[in-house]
Amino acid sequence: MPSNKSVSDAPIVQFTNCRILRDHRLQREDLWVREGKILNPEKLFFDEKGSADVQLDCKDSIIAPGFIDVQINGGFGVDFSLATDDFKSGIDLVSQKILSHGVTSFCPTLVTSPPSVYHQILPQISVRNGGAHGAGILGAHLEGPFISKEKKGAHPEHCLRTFEAGAFQDLLATYGSLNSVQIVTLAPEMRRSSEVIQELTKRGICVSLGHSVANLSQAEEAVQHGATFITHLFNAMLPFHHRDPGIVGLLTSDKIPAGRRVFYGMISDGIHTNPAALRIAHRAHPKGLVLVTDAIAGMGLAPGRHTLGQQVVEIDGLNTYIAGTKTLSGSVATMDTCVRHFQEATGCSAETALEAASLHPAQLLGIEHKKGTLNYDSDADFLMLNDSLYVQATYIAGEEVWRQDRSGM
Repeated sequence: MPSNKSVSDAPIVQFTNCRILRDHRLQREDLWVREGKILNPEKLFFDEKGSADVQLDCKDSIIAPGFIDVQINGGFGVDFSLATDDFKSGIDLVSQKILSHGVTSFCPTLVTSPPSVYHQILPQISVRNGGAHGAGILGAHLEGPFISKEKKGAHPEHCLRTFEAGAFQDLLATYGSLNSVQIVTLAPEMRRSSEVIQELTKRGICVSLGHSVANLSQAEEAVQHGATFITHLFNAMLPFHHRDPGIVGLLTSDKIPAGRRVFYGMISDGIHTNPAALRIAHRAHPKGLVLVTDAIAGMGLAPGRHTLGQQVVEIDGLNTYIAGTKTLSGSVATMDTCVRHFQEATGCSAETALEAASLHPAQLLGIEHKKGTLNYDSDADFLMLNDSLYVQATYIAGEEVWRQDRSGM
């Protein structure tokens, strides 16, 4: 077929012999990529009379959208809540290392910290595209300090704050800036939280409910004001009670505004949530489930003592505790491990497990037109996986950025 490059001179790559996750099912068809975007082959054939410049045999791999981690505190010895002179090199290291776990975009997460830490770190986090240098940064996730003392979890109590008279101004003064902030986790039962939620939502920032003792009506009110996410469901919130199910009740609430979906994060590491609780949540509200790692600096490192912001934590196997206590403090699980554990625990399909780490976080952040799917014209951020959902290769903007057989792993 003669090639007509009138539209673009960029090479066209055709990935063959694969099963593509598209429209919620694995379909045996080829994937076409040009200039970092996924191509519609019909337009290519019939409008451009074009053909592939390069064909790659995927050897019957699954091709799925790249994973998006909206809650990751660090990893590989790097703590995003520690203000250091080489913060940028730390974030670069994590963004490079998580490529091998299938993460192509992420939200670096800061736990409750003093204002000085936010003022120093946030200007150093900038939204950027991914590539060979590492996964893309979608913006920061600020988890705290406007959270409940009773459900602070691993957050340092002396840094917790409440909203005073000028509620939103308090928040701005604490963080210093909302540039490049994507998500804010707060406790909705706090006085004046409604006006804060409305202001954040107005600015396109996702509001998440967490570290909270809110009852169901307080949680529903927060959603009516614009909140769309729940931070690590079941963890750091009131346990489900049949007379008042609390934040957990949002999964089946009939008070959610029409056209709005509430999403919820789950740490599917086999530690933070019993598999039965994972199954209950998934069966109650499958389209809202977003897998998160909640990974800390110790991810990828040997057991021992590490940091989480202002606290010292101890890693013992897959358990991470605040030093000297049995309070869980984040996870050391990688995203691909969470995806496999989720599939195993729930018995769900491969498609469902993969979408919980790709499509759903993209929908949560309102970026599903370019990330989280393999639809035509979306970003060519994708993974090759085997049938057991182990990542074989990671691509960003159509370029291979990691491959297992070249990493020595």
